[in-house]
Amino acid sequence: MDQVTVQVIGNAMLSVAEEMGAVLRRASYSTNIKERADCSTALFDARGRLVAQAEHIPIHMGSMKGLVTELLDTVGADGLRDGDVYITNDPYTGGGTHLPDITMAAPVFLAGRLVGFSANIAHHSDVGGHVPGSNSGDSTSIFQEGLRIPAVRFMVGGTVNEEVVAFVTLNSRLPEERRGDLLAQLAAVHTGGRRFADLHDKYGSETVVAASEQLLEYARKRLELAVGAIPDGVYTAADWLDADEPGQEPIRVRAAVTVRGAELSVSFDGTGRQANVAINVVRSALEATVYYALKAALDPDIPANGGFFDAVAIDAPEGSIVNPRSPAPVAARTDACQRIADVLLAALAKAVPDRVPAGSHSSITYVTFAGTDADFFVYPEVIAGGAGARPDRDGLDAVQVHVTNSSNLPIEALELEYPLRVETYELITDSGGAGEYRGGLGVRRDIRVLADHATFSAHADRQTFPPQGLAGGRDGSTGRFVLRPGTDTEQVLPGGRVSGIALRAGDVLRIESPGSGGYGDPHARPAESVAADVRQGRVSAESARDDYGRSDA
Repeated sequence: MDQVTVQVIGNAMLSVAEEMGAVLRRASYSTNIKERADCSTALFDARGRLVAQAEHIPIHMGSMKGLVTELLDTVGADGLRDGDVYITNDPYTGGGTHLPDITMAAPVFLAGRLVGFSANIAHHSDVGGHVPGSNSGDSTSIFQEGLRIPAVRFMVGGTVNEEVVAFVTLNSRLPEERRGDLLAQLAAVHTGGRRFADLHDKYGSETVVAASEQLLEYARKRLELAVGAIPDGVYTAADWLDADEPGQEPIRVRAAVTVRGAELSVSFDGTGRQANVAINVVRSALEATVYYALKAALDPDIPANGGFFDAVAIDAPEGSIVNPRSPAPVAARTDACQRIADVLLAALAKAVPDRVPAGSHSSITYVTFAGTDADFFVYPEVIAGGAGARPDRDGLDAVQVHVTNSSNLPIEALELEYPLRVETYELITDSGGAGEYRGGLGVRRDIRVLADHATFSAHADRQTFPPQGLAGGRDGSTGRFVLRPGTDTEQVLPGGRVSGIALRAGDVLRIESPGSGGYGDPHARPAESVAADVRQGRVSAESARDDYGRSDA
């Protein structure tokens, strides 16, 4: 097939996925979806292969792929019906990665023949469980984390299954918000389904399938070419997660990337035990993280499809944190996913050192404030941090990295929706590691409670082990949570995984996210760059003197 037609069809499919995302965000009820864009959308072919994913959140790819695979394996292509729409959130039976993420998929038909799937995923602000937000880091079993939804039909023959809606809404502290967000997801899959069917009708299914095959094969060849340019060998790296519980030993994450010609495999042999708390990573989340890291480091221009997935062999020891046994808790799995990404990138830095940055904040720093004002409220947020310095430039300040890509919730929207007030929102001086290229800075955010009573729950990492510098760069700062900072009753909350901390009207909770590592010898940084950092408050005069050797800055 001529490449013009291939590219037209490929970009049309990507445009459909992006339109689905716009529909989902505009129609949703919760700030977590409509403002923070904690959602993703994609199209799959009739064989369940990812053919287009919008630029949303990498970790979500695992859940959408998981549900489509589950449907083909259990229902079968012959059992799927036009007008049926399925949902799931369960990591152990439905292909999800944690319970707040509800995945929805609809088979797409043209003239009675299955041509693909329209799918999306959205992070719901509450699906039950032992704390508001359903996303505690210290749960000890998945049964504490909320409602588990197997792959069931949300819509049957074109009619919403109100019994399933009732199950979900009855188990949420915010039932009307759940209903609204689910219907927004439904609007998005219907939009994607119509557009995908129209594409098959316009060009003919034979042409669309042939174009998809070429795009998938092109992605595979791009990876093989990138791998083939790397010297054969085994590239290893390891890092640590903060202790899962006070008094426990930290858990090690180790990866070995093996290159043999154009073949690549990843082994996590030597990675530590599955955690007692909710930082375990199921297979679908692990695969999504591995694919992200390989694409980011080896060839970021690989098309946004699943063509290269089967070209990567992944081995994960059962019973480890990267392959837990049910019913291990998984709500905070992204903290471990971020460390997996760090370790893979550190290993690949030995093969392609000019393409990999220093260590980023690599912590989700997920916080939830909940309580009762006029109505019950749940405010979830992921706080940004520093991105590692690169071989040729400074790291970025206050951004999301690796497997997450949600946006900042604007203060105006936050204070309008919730009985909370943001009193400080600033970059943290000296949080970026020193280097010829400085690490990006973390964020300090002080939030005051205006309601009579509220609770605070969170999960985060990098509160013990800092983001690592690279090529002589210094490490970045760690993060922390501080209750009532600057008062006689100031309290640094132990560890990054807490649930149900009681707050009263007037209490302030300070969130400090980690910074990131620097790249290269700090003394090689130009004096004018250090002086500019000091003027802008990114680097203190003391750090300029002690870390950069610039007493005149």
